Amino acid sequence: MVHRDYVPYPLPQRVIINNNNMKQAILSILLLLAAIMPMKAANITVDGTNRSYNVYAPNNLGENRPLLIFCHGYNQDANWMQNSEFKNETVSMEAVCDTAKFVVVFPNGIDKSWDISGNRDINFVKAIIEKMVTQYKIDRNRVYLGGFSMGGMFTYHTMNKIPDLIAAFAPVSGYPMGGATAGANVRPIPILHIHGTGDETCSFSGAQPALNVWINHNGCPTTAKVKSNYNGFSGAKLHVWGPGNDGVEVRLLELANKGHWICKEPQVYTGKEIWNFCKNYSLNRTNPSVSITSPKAGSRIISFAPQGATQFPDITITATADDSNGTVEKVDFYDGTTLLATCTAKPYTATLTGAATGKHTLKVVATDNDGETGTATIEVTLQAPSAFSPSASFTEGGAVPAGWTTFDSSERRSGYSNGYSSGCRVLQFTGSSRGFNYGLYFRNISGNAHEGWAKFGLADAGTTLSLAPGHYTLTYKICNWNMSNYGAVELNVETRTGSSIASQTYTPNINIGNVASNNFSSPTQQTFEFDVSEQDDYVIAVYSAASQWSDCIVGQLILKANSYTSTGISDATRLNHKEQILNNKVFDLQGRQIENSKLSNTQLRQGLYIKNGRKVLVK
Repeated sequence: MVHRDYVPYPLPQRVIINNNNMKQAILSILLLLAAIMPMKAANITVDGTNRSYNVYAPNNLGENRPLLIFCHGYNQDANWMQNSEFKNETVSMEAVCDTAKFVVVFPNGIDKSWDISGNRDINFVKAIIEKMVTQYKIDRNRVYLGGFSMGGMFTYHTMNKIPDLIAAFAPVSGYPMGGATAGANVRPIPILHIHGTGDETCSFSGAQPALNVWINHNGCPTTAKVKSNYNGFSGAKLHVWGPGNDGVEVRLLELANKGHWICKEPQVYTGKEIWNFCKNYSLNRTNPSVSITSPKAGSRIISFAPQGATQFPDITITATADDSNGTVEKVDFYDGTTLLATCTAKPYTATLTGAATGKHTLKVVATDNDGETGTATIEVTLQAPSAFSPSASFTEGGAVPAGWTTFDSSERRSGYSNGYSSGCRVLQFTGSSRGFNYGLYFRNISGNAHEGWAKFGLADAGTTLSLAPGHYTLTYKICNWNMSNYGAVELNVETRTGSSIASQTYTPNINIGNVASNNFSSPTQQTFEFDVSEQDDYVIAVYSAASQWSDCIVGQLILKANSYTSTGISDATRLNHKEQILNNKVFDLQGRQIENSKLSNTQLRQGLYIKNGRKVLVK
């Protein structure tokens, strides 16, 4: 039997060779090979090193069109990314580009990997952008970047490094393994993160902590809008946080049971999803830029008070607004759909008064001279509990939770923040037997008294803890982390100015042993009872021992109001100004007369008082 090699394309017909038809034959063969050979990588020199990439530009591209740069995973390359991961039987990235008219570049990492901590590949990306501007006249303001696996890790790295060059980011199945961070001066960043729940290389569980950093940084609502059966695909669920400052969104496209690969389902084709998200963003916004500077996104006010007597303090909302191609004509402030105030000049500020218990969406809308608008929103939660757990937010390793602040005599950290692999932070315990799953670790490096602590309720952590006069119980569990001889722990209830109203000292009898996977038994629940005599904002403070490198793990805290001080007076009058109670005898709820000197200045605190036999609430 004669075997023939398979030829996918017809061979040229036999020709008689002469000089003219020889040239034509060679040209035909070259054109045929060009048609069937895969795209060759282009080259560029960056920092003295020859770098390569694949580029696809549609026919009739035109000028000022967008650019998408997408980075391969570890031990992959641009050809694999372009020809295997971004193609199936019915759709390809090139088809998306042909329809939407944008350029896509698949760069090659050195040794099939990416520099996810330095500037080597940051400079490569910058050089690609410049080359595309020269070669295809792409729009600098519409450059987008994404990546798969290690390329996704690199995508997070670029968010802090070149946010002024990239309009939107799309990491797929990758995130910083050491925890994400967001630079304080980085603009609000739009992110679409795509991840499969069955990923065994980069676990799906790590995606949310990374996104939380940027949700918080962007001022996005902390509660996502969720759409199941996304695009009619039963395995897809879309989570949307936003809009936040500058109207940006953070999105998570969750793919049930998908592993560590690019999703190429017709309903949820990764390349198309990335384009449909990124195309909404540009660096040269023509609409106003607006952000809420106060209160902090995710702020909470927790107010313990007798039933029916809860009064939340006024909430001052401040915002910034600018317009790059015009002027800001007005800034409107909303609580949900209720208009609070309209400002036509700086400073842009409004006040929310008499707010009810629950979650409030505070929205600011800036309108420019062209009638275009920019929007920023944050969520603020007002709670009036009879019991509350300050440790309920201990659900994420490597984070300092919202409401908490830590200090180790060297570094102060405030929640919500994330990305910590050492120092004060929440630890996740994984031993087969353990006292609790998560605990907040803090330490004292110097050994000086009260220089290693964790506190709940300080202003910089975004949570206010207001306590009415009454009798309270705080239950807690505490152990040491790396103190075989144990170290005493001091608990305090303090005012925000640092004055202690009650304290308790406890010496743990469990030491975990400096390894999160160690087994340890459950610490005995401790009870700390204390009285509050004056309405005020308070702080729960936990101090490690006054010895160098002393430490503590605290968890499972519950604060409960046992009873409130009764006045026997059933009605309350709300006073907006302290001066309104001058020239009258005023008593606190314990029957002690307030000195006139305190009535006439800022020494008089907010709270309930007795005036002329009536209960009054002073704001």
